[in-house]
Amino acid sequence: MLRRLYDWTMAKAAHPHAEWWLAAFSFVEASFFPIPPHPLLGLMCLAEPKKAIRFALIATLASVVGGLLGYAIGHFLYDTIGTQLLAVLGLTESFPRAACYLREYGAEIIMIKGATPIPFKLLTITAGFIGMSLLVFIGASLVSRAISFMIVGVLFRLFGAPIKAFIDKYLGLTTAGFALLVVAGFLAIAFLGGGSKQTDAKCAAAAAQVQAAA
Repeated sequence: MLRRLYDWTMAKAAHPHAEWWLAAFSFVEASFFPIPPHPLLGLMCLAEPKKAIRFALIATLASVVGGLLGYAIGHFLYDTIGTQLLAVLGLTESFPRAACYLREYGAEIIMIKGATPIPFKLLTITAGFIGMSLLVFIGASLVSRAISFMIVGVLFRLFGAPIKAFIDKYLGLTTAGFALLVVAGFLAIAFLGGGSKQTDAKCAAAAAQVQAAA
C-alpha cells in the first residue's frame, strides 16, 4: 500500500500539470494524506531549479489551505472523522501530547514544528480540536510551512539524487524511522520552545492518562 502510494506520487513529478499535483498533495497532506509532498517538490526542483522558490511557494500556500481543512476536522468533526483519521495515520497516541503542548505554547509549537518531523496534519487537527485562534493558526502555519518547504527545496536541489535513491530503496525503513522521529520532534519542541520540566511532565501525564483509559 505504502509503496504504491509512493510510486504514484513520484509519477506525478513528470506530469504536464505537476504544479497542480504539487498543490493538491500539499493540500491533502496537511489534513489526511499519509505521503508528504516533499519528494514531489524535490523532484520538481531538480528538474527546474530556477523555479524552486515558485514550487516551494505553491506547496506552502496549498498546505496552509489544507491545514484549514484539518483544523475544521478537529474543530467540528473530531468525534467522527477526526478520531478515525488519527487511527489510520497511527497518530492516536500522539494526539493527547500534541493537544497539551499546543495549549501550553500555542503558535510557537506550530512554527517550531517546521524544524521537526512531527506530521503537520497532527497539529492542524489538534489545533482545531482545542479551538486555537484561527488567525494565529494561519500565521503560524505560514511560517512553519515556508520553513519546511524552502529547506527541502534547497536540499533536494543540492543532494536530490542520493536522497531519492535512498528513499526508493528503503521506503519502509524511512517511514518507520519517520514515525520514531515524531517522539524526537516533541522533545525538540520542548527544547527549542524553552519548555519547562513541569510542562513536559504535565503533557506526558496527559498522554499516559488517555492511553490508560483506552
